[in-house]
Amino acid sequence: MTNKGSSYYWTGIAIGAALLAPFLAYFETVQSIVSIWNSSETFAHGYIILPITLWLIWKRKNVILKINPQPCWLAILGLAACGFGWLLAELADVQVVRQYMFVMMIPFIVIVVLGWRMAWAMAFPLFYLLLAVPFGEIFLTPLVNFTADFTVSALQLTGIPVLREGSTFSIPSGNWSVVEACSGLRYLISSFTLGCLYAYLTYNSAKRRLIFILFSIVTPIIANGLRAYMIVMIGHYSGMTMAVGFDHLIYGWLFFGLVMFFMFWIGSFWRESPDTSPDSAKLAAQAIAPNSTILKAAASAILCISLWPVYAAYINSEAVNSTDVKLAQFKSDWQEVPEFVSWKLGFLPAYVEVNQSYRSNSTLVGMHLGYYRNQTRSSSLINSVNQLVKRAATDWHETDSSLRTETLGPRIIKIKESKLKGPGHSILVWQWYWVDGKYMANSYQGKFWQAKQKLLMQGDDGAVLIFYAPYEVNPEKARTAMRAFLSTNLPGLESKLALSKKQF
Repeated sequence: MTNKGSSYYWTGIAIGAALLAPFLAYFETVQSIVSIWNSSETFAHGYIILPITLWLIWKRKNVILKINPQPCWLAILGLAACGFGWLLAELADVQVVRQYMFVMMIPFIVIVVLGWRMAWAMAFPLFYLLLAVPFGEIFLTPLVNFTADFTVSALQLTGIPVLREGSTFSIPSGNWSVVEACSGLRYLISSFTLGCLYAYLTYNSAKRRLIFILFSIVTPIIANGLRAYMIVMIGHYSGMTMAVGFDHLIYGWLFFGLVMFFMFWIGSFWRESPDTSPDSAKLAAQAIAPNSTILKAAASAILCISLWPVYAAYINSEAVNSTDVKLAQFKSDWQEVPEFVSWKLGFLPAYVEVNQSYRSNSTLVGMHLGYYRNQTRSSSLINSVNQLVKRAATDWHETDSSLRTETLGPRIIKIKESKLKGPGHSILVWQWYWVDGKYMANSYQGKFWQAKQKLLMQGDDGAVLIFYAPYEVNPEKARTAMRAFLSTNLPGLESKLALSKKQF
């Protein structure tokens, strides 16, 4: 009796250690999640995800406790894949992927140590843990654009004339701008988080759950457009005395609360009775794994998740580059002139930066080169913080952006083209990255090649190339100017970039 009780005791300790191990091995990743919860009201709901998950598991304890643990060794491959994904994200400094890989380790640990059947019995609670990851800022720009489109269209249907430029628009009573706080991202994340929980607790069929979850996504997006339209209308008819300050936010949350009430009320019409099918009896008909097998599975899981942070630390210690950066030696055949615009780039500081303006006859072109090396979170090439216009800027704003392909000398390059408007100036901006000796406009591609470089111990060198030219009405004039500058100067820049990168 004593030996059996002691065996169960150590088995419980091993299972607990395996589940806690990721929190210790990836403590910095855990800190990054909690830091965002603390700093952003949009993701403050993350604090309640783990308690809800534990409560949901407790609700199913009668089913779970009837299932015999049966470790699944094949799931070690999934756990290793999460670890490798975390490693790549660490090398490329993609925070959200690091966080998702960390959270995904927990379900795989459950599968490895306790088996598929027990994991399936708590599948939704384990899935719900993913909502603790602060993800969604990638949708800010699309949501801002949709809200602006919806509001402007609604105003025009109402008969109010609108003059729009980007996410800013003017009506006869005043000027309005759809900023990030107006995007409805908070409403969307809150609605989706509550909608998933409501669907799980209210319905049994996967079809009804999926339909309601989709409903919880579409509803806040449409509702936010209506909210923005109504706020503009309140401001318009009140002579810009109402809904233009703090009451703007109050109206928004009151409206959101009303929308959530009606969403759940509508969903209640299709409520299903709790599932009382005897699945536990089927699940119980399974061999009992020896405690020694569970101990080995827990130890294997702990070892698997511990390898990746150690390897990442080793790679980072070997990736330091000290080769001279040659960009400052670049000389153009165009005449150097003082800066011709007041625009300031909103990028994190680079290892070496070159900011210069050039003239050829009456043609003006500006250039910013940022060379990044030994990157940190306060100095990285591809980062969500890096914006053409600083977030706090009030004098400059981006009115449009798109991807295009340009033939520059012998090269065909994919670039990101943006239109910026400032006080008395409009400029066209071309931007792309140089990573691992390749040009690209897509930041995801840049992160991939950055991770590949570091994984192969080739450093993390990369650069952003930004060129801009003024225009008045037709941006083609600016394109012609930049094509002329780059056709003769890009080869020289390429040679300096190649010489700057560490040779292996």
